Amino acid sequence: MKYLYSLILILSLGINAFAQQRSDNPYISKVWVADQGNGMYKNPIINADYSDPDAIRVGNDFYMIASSFDAIPGLPILHSKDLVNWKIIGHALKRQPPFEHFEKTQHGNGVWAPCIRYRNGEFYIYYPDPDFGIYLTKAKTITGEWSAPKLVMAGKGLIDPCPFWDEDGKAYLAYAYAGSRAGIKSVVAIMPLTNDGSKATETGRIVYDGHESDPTIEGPKFYKRNGYYYLFAPAGGVSTGWQLVLRSKNIYGPYERKIVMDQGKSAINGPHQGAWVNTQTGEDWFLHFQDKDAYGRVIHLQPMKWINNWPVIGIDRNGDGKGEPVISYKKPNVGKVYPIETPVESDEFSTAQLGLQWQWQANPQPTWLFTDATGGLLKLYTSKIPDEAKNLWDVPNLLMQKFPADEFMVTTKLLFKPNPKLENEKTGLVIMGRSYAQVSIKSKKDGLYLVYGLGQSADKGKAENEREIVRLKSGLVYFRVKVSAGAKCQFLYSEDGVNFINVGDEFQATAGQWIGAKIGLFAIRDTQTNDSGIAEYDWFRVQPLN
Repeated sequence: MKYLYSLILILSLGINAFAQQRSDNPYISKVWVADQGNGMYKNPIINADYSDPDAIRVGNDFYMIASSFDAIPGLPILHSKDLVNWKIIGHALKRQPPFEHFEKTQHGNGVWAPCIRYRNGEFYIYYPDPDFGIYLTKAKTITGEWSAPKLVMAGKGLIDPCPFWDEDGKAYLAYAYAGSRAGIKSVVAIMPLTNDGSKATETGRIVYDGHESDPTIEGPKFYKRNGYYYLFAPAGGVSTGWQLVLRSKNIYGPYERKIVMDQGKSAINGPHQGAWVNTQTGEDWFLHFQDKDAYGRVIHLQPMKWINNWPVIGIDRNGDGKGEPVISYKKPNVGKVYPIETPVESDEFSTAQLGLQWQWQANPQPTWLFTDATGGLLKLYTSKIPDEAKNLWDVPNLLMQKFPADEFMVTTKLLFKPNPKLENEKTGLVIMGRSYAQVSIKSKKDGLYLVYGLGQSADKGKAENEREIVRLKSGLVYFRVKVSAGAKCQFLYSEDGVNFINVGDEFQATAGQWIGAKIGLFAIRDTQTNDSGIAEYDWFRVQPLN
């Protein structure tokens, strides 16, 4: 019953948040805007960790999805009218199955590279869970209710699915293998599906083996053009690889290969997995990611053209049919100019809906969070950390969002009301990755204390090193973190909102498991009782570094 209650709660939050965003003026980031306002754009178009993007156009609308791993809600959905200006409009996965399994942190597991398609008036999203198999979820409307995920093909190590319907109505699924689960990788396979795409009808056939020329080939995207079947697939490794395209006149091959984009002389390392889309005016474009370590896998947009039935992605500077990424370029021609807009970052907590930028570190419980729209507050109720947790890496109730730029500053205001029957309740601001740092308020018998915690190699199970900094006058505190180039982080605090004092040494943010570092809030305790303390967050603001 608790799962049903949580699902209803989260569904209502997501749908209402979309309605709220639509009614407001477009959100414009203060720290990263790709649209230059003069007909040009700069990459990355989204300077945040939306790894393994896939995208489609339906009419005049572009939709993009990305991997979400163990973050919930999962499968983020973004919308654009021009491929440059994007906003978050929802999530296809409100809770991740198997539900009990994902109530615990599952770093690096869960939703790997997904694929979105539109067919017969329905949106289809296929996503892989490398430990369970390939799932399908569907919806009549992009912001509507998505169906419960169903296994298309069960099995360990099946990843990166992409469906394809041929002219005769037959359905197929391209996919790859995760070596960590399957004991094999660097191959692309195709399996037939039922015509509705809901179930595999046979085992797959390997159509390309990349061990010799294209190691770690993965992430295939399946298309057809001018009688050729195309598999767009990255190879060579996430941070160092290239974009490969395979083509054949037969769906099962043999396939010819061609590298259509690599780093070249650009500064964009490993231009990697993505999606081909075209505009209403007939232009071709390619969305892909770049791995920026602690900043995650950020989204780039490249011009694309066809020469001799091969795509050329980016700018071909040598005339060899192989492009390299652009830093700046003319915006896509979609027949109209649209307002500048970016994914939401800051949150005033002034509505009954939590912003769509927020995600938990596991399937949430409904008691972790409540909103108070009348008071403009986000209320986090302290929750007991799992008995097996060695540090915050193992704590599910971390409410976090992605880094939004290379340099930025976050400030939040909170009032902590600890449970008088408890000690060691704690709430604060965290930069989370394989190593993490946090600044928080901690309750003790003799009052409230500012503490600074450093979790070096937290993913290895090392205990957090916590230091008491100062006894606080009250539970009203402002926390701040300044993130400078190279993901270097300096925490600060203030008791008056004006004078901020450094806390701890500069912390080097690190990536998580397949994701970038995240920033967020938490409220925890180490004992269980019949009530909890409350952390009331007034606002969370992302601003330029100063």
